[in-house]
Amino acid sequence: MSILAGLGNISRTLAHRDFGVYVAGNSVSLIGTWMQRIGVGWLAWELSHSGAVLGLVAFADLFPGVLIGPFGGALADRADRLRVIKVAQTLIMLQALALFVLTASGAITVPLLVALVLAQGAVIGFNQPARLALIPSLVPRPHLATAVAINSIVFNTARFIGPALAGVVIVALDVSAVFALNALSFLGFLFALSRLRLPPSAAPRSRRSMLGAIADGLRYALRHPGIGPILVLQAVLAVCARPFVELLPGFAAEIFGRGAPGLALLSSTIGIGAIVGGLWLAQRPGQTGLPRIVLATSVLTALTVLAFALCRWFWPAVACVALAGFAMVVAGAGTQTVLQTAVDEDMRGRVLSLFGLIFRGGPALGALAMGAASEALGLQAPLTAGALIGLVAALLLWRRRDAIGRSLGAPMPASAE
Repeated sequence: MSILAGLGNISRTLAHRDFGVYVAGNSVSLIGTWMQRIGVGWLAWELSHSGAVLGLVAFADLFPGVLIGPFGGALADRADRLRVIKVAQTLIMLQALALFVLTASGAITVPLLVALVLAQGAVIGFNQPARLALIPSLVPRPHLATAVAINSIVFNTARFIGPALAGVVIVALDVSAVFALNALSFLGFLFALSRLRLPPSAAPRSRRSMLGAIADGLRYALRHPGIGPILVLQAVLAVCARPFVELLPGFAAEIFGRGAPGLALLSSTIGIGAIVGGLWLAQRPGQTGLPRIVLATSVLTALTVLAFALCRWFWPAVACVALAGFAMVVAGAGTQTVLQTAVDEDMRGRVLSLFGLIFRGGPALGALAMGAASEALGLQAPLTAGALIGLVAALLLWRRRDAIGRSLGAPMPASAE
């Protein structure tokens, strides 16, 4: 298929009114979100000059989502998803406003900062499954793969624009201005959400408790002959291979001797690879062969991370991380698409909450373990071992690619649990 045909596929997906409106609002909001992430890290350092505090703030951002995400998935299968998103975005906007007021007035402290980040992480835990589960309501099924890929492109583009803008704002104004601009960005997203024309939610009124509903979703996912293996593989890769991103500062300084400029180049290259991967996935005309692509790029992810871990020369390492960025986005966005296609509607929120938990919590857990191991073994040995484990897991599933592909062809009813 030609490049022009691929771009036409992207434009046709964006032409669906509700999806186009959602993407426009989400793009602005994500830039603000990445601005605030940089601002929070800078503020934490200014208040403490402590690496331990930086780690505590990062933990406060991540850990609530890992705990609350499954409950958010159950909620997304019980309540109106659009309403859940609107409430969550309003609460996160108020959190940004509180950060602005406290910082601008000089009243902010480390405990207050940690508490506000913790609150934001908890709201995101409830919000993320509903946001993921909303996408099939915005586009026809044939355009679902392209829609998921476009979301990935938007996210990775915001990862560049947001931090760059945050740096300019912090230098020109003050870190508190970053939080004010983030709060303003939510107004654009909330306006976009108010313009969506979706039918009323038909989510069933389950009599199961939240814990019972979560258990049902976990059993459904693990028993599904396609969803279960794909999720397990992505969990292994998230813990064993994906943490190379969090370890880049150490590699840039200790292995390659390039310092901050080397870290910036490696990080940017991952992002460029990720955007190219999203564009490549978005230009595909449909979902045919997508499970095979997910498995192939999972193998490629492990291979490129393994090559990076073993590499002692900087420019070959840059090539490795570019390929890794491409492979991770194609595998991640492709996984989300096959889950959206194969899952029963009544289980959509809960299964996608597992997806979110894996991709949010797995790298943090892996980075924590590899970072601790690196104190005794150095940086390369733990990442090499992790990449090898990921490669073995990916190759084992690659051997079952045809059976897995067939099982992901149609939703398995929730009653099949």
